[in-house]
Amino acid sequence: MSGVRLSRKLVLEAPQNVADGAGGFARGWVVLGTLWGEVQPGSGREMAGVEVVLAQVPYKITVRGAPVGNLRRPKPEQRLRDGTRVFTILAVTEHDQDAQYLTCFAREETPT
Repeated sequence: MSGVRLSRKLVLEAPQNVADGAGGFARGWVVLGTLWGEVQPGSGREMAGVEVVLAQVPYKITVRGAPVGNLRRPKPEQRLRDGTRVFTILAVTEHDQDAQYLTCFAREETPT
């Protein structure tokens, strides 16, 4: 599909429960691989967090297609990391009819 520029190197991560040493668990992240993507921001907004105000911006992130069940296919609740920036994946759908690309609807939350 023309117009897609996969120019950003993104790390795909999945949540994993890690023992906290006190009988409970904490959420950790395991790297599944690297994907090249195109990151397009939407319009942002502010919302109150527990102790800080969070700036929330929705993103559309386009990556190469992968079949359902393949580890290289992003899923909701996973995340894409670009250096120190983290994009939480909310939903994934085919970008085009032939499923050559996928669109990940994601959000980035950063303290203000």
